[in-house]
This record gives sequence, C-alpha cells and structure tokens, in this order.
Amino acid sequence: MDIRTLGYDHPDAIKLNDQVQLEYIERYGDDGDATPLDASMFVPPNGLYLIAYDADERPIATGGWRTQDKNDEGYSDGDAELKRMYVIPEARGLGLARRILAALEADARAAGRTRMVLETGNKQPEAIALYTSTGYTPCTKFGHYREYPSSRCYAKPLV
Repeated sequence: MDIRTLGYDHPDAIKLNDQVQLEYIERYGDDGDATPLDASMFVPPNGLYLIAYDADERPIATGGWRTQDKNDEGYSDGDAELKRMYVIPEARGLGLARRILAALEADARAAGRTRMVLETGNKQPEAIALYTSTGYTPCTKFGHYREYPSSRCYAKPLV
C-alpha cells in the first residue's frame, strides 16, 4: 500500500468521497454528510489529506485532518478534526484505517495541534470500535451534527 498526500479536491479524493457519502445515505437514510468542507482546509500546515493506493494504483482509503480552534460549534483551541476516514468495502480489515489514522495524528502533532477530535454516528460501529481501540474517548459534542441524537464525538490528546 502506498499512502500519498493529495488535495481534498483531487479526482481520487472526490471519487472516494462520493462513495462514503453513499454509505452515509445507506446507513442514515438522509442526504449524506453536509458538513461544509473545502480543499483549502486540508493544506499543510493547517491540515492534511491522505489517499491510500493498492498495488494496482487503485485508490482504496482516505482520511484527513483540519485545524479547529475555539468557536461556537464547540471546538477548543488546539483541536485537529479528523474528517473523511474511509476504506472501500473490499479493502476493509487490512489495517488501512489504523495506518492512515496514525499518520494523521503524527502530522497534526507535528503541526502543534494538541487534541484530535472526530464526529461519527451511532450507525457506524466499526468506526467507533476503531477509535476507541486507538485511545479515543467520548467528549462533549461539537461540529455540524452536535445537536443530532445519533452523533457521537470522540477526542484523543496528541501531547
């Protein structure tokens, strides 16, 4: 597997984002994730976006982080927010998400961020299992979906 730093607006990122949106629709029955995101949010040193490729140069997993600081959506100074963690179904169980997550945490730490935060939903037990098994704990809700009963927010210190 080859993990590359690419833009959130790269064609492979768009393709995988479309796939994750379809999965959100299947799981939650709504219009997908409407969190406002822009490619500029993932530009180092204020963020990073990664895409993993298999030996056939097929994009198979993504993940990114973006800088967040204290605001009216519940973030705290020093936060790095994890976004768009996704592994295509046929590549799940290979440890790709853990590798991407570790790389994102290391990069956010190097950028001076002090806490990684993420929001997921109660219909994504695989995601919750990944995060809790890697040291994330429930935290006060934040972000676009903080008012939704299905929202689950987690945090992990990076220092």
